[in-house]
Amino acid sequence: MRRRKEPKWLLAAKERGGVTEDGDFLSRALSRAGVLPHLEAERAIREGRVSVNGRVATVVVAPLDEGAKVELDGDVVDVRPTTRVLAFHKPKGLVVDGRDREGIGTVFERLHALLPKELRGYGWLAVGRLDRDTTGLLFFTNDERFVAHATDPETKLPKRYVATVSGKVSDAKLERLRNGVELEDFRSVPAKAERRSEHDVALTLTEGKFHQVKRMLGAVGLATLELHREAVGEYVIDVPIDTLREMTDEEVERLLGYRPRHLDR
Repeated sequence: MRRRKEPKWLLAAKERGGVTEDGDFLSRALSRAGVLPHLEAERAIREGRVSVNGRVATVVVAPLDEGAKVELDGDVVDVRPTTRVLAFHKPKGLVVDGRDREGIGTVFERLHALLPKELRGYGWLAVGRLDRDTTGLLFFTNDERFVAHATDPETKLPKRYVATVSGKVSDAKLERLRNGVELEDFRSVPAKAERRSEHDVALTLTEGKFHQVKRMLGAVGLATLELHREAVGEYVIDVPIDTLREMTDEEVERLLGYRPRHLDR
């Protein structure tokens, strides 16, 4: 079995604070629990405003044991792990990154503009990526384990894309997509391929390599003109473009196959 790549936050914490995979570290716990966003949590710790079990903590990645008493500015705060998932309908033009070298805009900038007050304290992670010109479903979460669940090919969580293409969507081309396509650096696993119209095809994948949908379509002679992700797992996007909503615990578990962490307390 392929070894799962450790997230950057865990690697950094192990290197600097000695935290184990089953544990947590202070700034991450504050951000995940919605107490303070990442940068604000780090600043509060460095300023000596956070204490753990009665002692002031000044190390951002200090290991945090389960059940520890955490205080911010003298008030006890709940840092027990939670899982929150937002479904966002990404418009064209936004890059899925924290920085935008072209100055057009990022999904995080848009997210912060849309977030209601009660969700602004969380540290949000984008779940996977969509190209700048691709529209459709993008999740945000405060739970790095949900990111791993939704993006790891071993989970086999299906993602459905609808592409408008130049060239006719023929039965022969659909069959090639269904059998897997030989690309320059790998062979794609068999995909579910359906014709929506003469120039529209729906492609469902359980893996997600760089530009994979466009490359697969191009390999069978279908150049992608428009690309939209309409579903992940059993969840079909149901929010208007450039808006978001929070998914319920029941939806996350039933439609995406992931049990929210706080349900097991």
